[in-house]
Amino acid sequence: MLAAMGAEQRHEAAVALYHRLLRIYEEGKKSGPECPCLFEDDVEICFIDGSCKSPVEAFWNGSSTLYVLQQACHSEDSDSTGEPRADDALLSSQLTPMEGTNPAALPVRRAKQLISLYTMAQNPNMTHLKISERVVLPPLWIRCDGSDPEHTYWLGAEPLKAGNKITGISFHMVTCDGPTADKTCFVSLEELKTAHKVKHHSSLVTTKGFAQYELISAAAMDDTTLGCESSISIDITWHTVDKILQAPPLCSTATLNIMLESGDPRSPVYPLYRELQFLLALAEGLKTGVTEWPEPLETQPAFELVQEFLMDLKKKQDGCCVSVSKNETEGIKSDTAAVDSSIKSIFSERGDLDFAEQLWCKMRSVCSYQELIDCLTLVIKFLERGEIQPWIHQGSSGLLSKLIQQSYHGKVEAVSLSGITPIQMLLEVGLDKMKKDYVSFFIGQELTTLTYLDYFISTSVDLQEQVHRVQKLHHMLEIMVSCTVLLQFKHENLFPLTQTCLKYYKENPLNEKQVFQLPIRPALVKKFYQNDHPEVWKVDITSGHGQKEVKTTWQVSANPPVEHMTSSNIGLFCDSTVNGSSEERMYFIATAKCSQVHFT
Repeated sequence: MLAAMGAEQRHEAAVALYHRLLRIYEEGKKSGPECPCLFEDDVEICFIDGSCKSPVEAFWNGSSTLYVLQQACHSEDSDSTGEPRADDALLSSQLTPMEGTNPAALPVRRAKQLISLYTMAQNPNMTHLKISERVVLPPLWIRCDGSDPEHTYWLGAEPLKAGNKITGISFHMVTCDGPTADKTCFVSLEELKTAHKVKHHSSLVTTKGFAQYELISAAAMDDTTLGCESSISIDITWHTVDKILQAPPLCSTATLNIMLESGDPRSPVYPLYRELQFLLALAEGLKTGVTEWPEPLETQPAFELVQEFLMDLKKKQDGCCVSVSKNETEGIKSDTAAVDSSIKSIFSERGDLDFAEQLWCKMRSVCSYQELIDCLTLVIKFLERGEIQPWIHQGSSGLLSKLIQQSYHGKVEAVSLSGITPIQMLLEVGLDKMKKDYVSFFIGQELTTLTYLDYFISTSVDLQEQVHRVQKLHHMLEIMVSCTVLLQFKHENLFPLTQTCLKYYKENPLNEKQVFQLPIRPALVKKFYQNDHPEVWKVDITSGHGQKEVKTTWQVSANPPVEHMTSSNIGLFCDSTVNGSSEERMYFIATAKCSQVHFT
């Protein structure tokens, strides 16, 4: 601790921290953030730039480049001097927390010491530190363990500057209590404003509100809900707050946040998702040589379905009257599966399935390599004998399509159904069919044009990449369908959301953790949250301008506002009942305050 250090030790520690931070900053500018680095054996320094999410963004909207300091794992080989070592890379890799674990926090007293060292190193009046050409370092934030009476979980220091000259430091502190359901312990807005005015000697303050609502549970209809990894929420901001937990006015600015995981069995497009899974299994088999066949989509064996399909087609071409029920006719047109009635208005199966696409609908229940060969052998025999002359879409270029085109001229080339050839033949047919399905939806709903979809349906890339792009199309479809069913979105909202998704997926790989955002009017979704509790509600109280601007933030949230709050921390403050009832919404209460020290 600083109190236990002599002046000379404090100065040496400040210089050592400065040089370590400077080195990390300079290396980070060249190559981007890398593994955390060690300082004085117990501190891990992480460098964060604009490519990473800031862990303090909820309480601070300053520079996108910053340091985060936290408790480090101890190592016998650590160098407590803070000087660079040849094995720093090894040490850094050992510091990274295991996946699924929260970052470790430093004791509050240790964090205050580090803030003091950082401040000394940035103070141009500390000439005796002999720091030549002092560089303005990025802001520094420290994870704290909440062990002090105020329950401090973040301490921060941010240089104030005029040009390249450091003129002072802005200090930040984030404290947190809870969870509690006792709203009587909430401070009033007037108390917050008065405390801010007294602390910062200001007579005029402005307020800004923020509320976040989860829309999934409120919008879900019957059993049609999203997967456990999915979320749809709305962020609402407004100026001039009237009271704590004020409901957002309709003139607020709102942004919808959508993170959707495909494959929920309750989704109206789940049958299409299962069809996609069969396609992915074929693609994996083509790549590895080993196919793991999914559960069949039909109860009847695929070979029997194909045989009946071919016989019916032959009878039709022979001029025989084939008795086909209405349901069977619909099965040809809509063989992907019955679509939930709530979504038929925007997603209906195509009525123009050609022979290859109808064949795919029969063969997508193939459950073994041998059954696949048997089905294709039967199809080729019918083609070779001229028993069928099926119609296919113009532009179809797969191996099976070529055989069909050859059959028009009475000669079909021999094909060896061995190795990966049968897998490739069926994969090509499925790819072609599913691409047309997605195009039909997006074009039919006037959400985009064929030109914008060209990237996703291009055949100029290999089959594996084509499959990857079809996965992207499916993810976008699930997003549009969910917003239509759950939120009753119309074209005016679906269109810009589609453009956002298209742009993202032209530049990025498939990512179902991606949060897609859409600016909307609060009135559009008010009915889904107006009787609900917010997940987050906060007010910012601000005074001053420019670098002299100071802010107090008061926030309540349903989840811990700080990721390094441990279960033992939470247990210390937990108040789970009010008047014997545990049904009230539990909230964590966080407060962020700042103060400034000027050097000149």
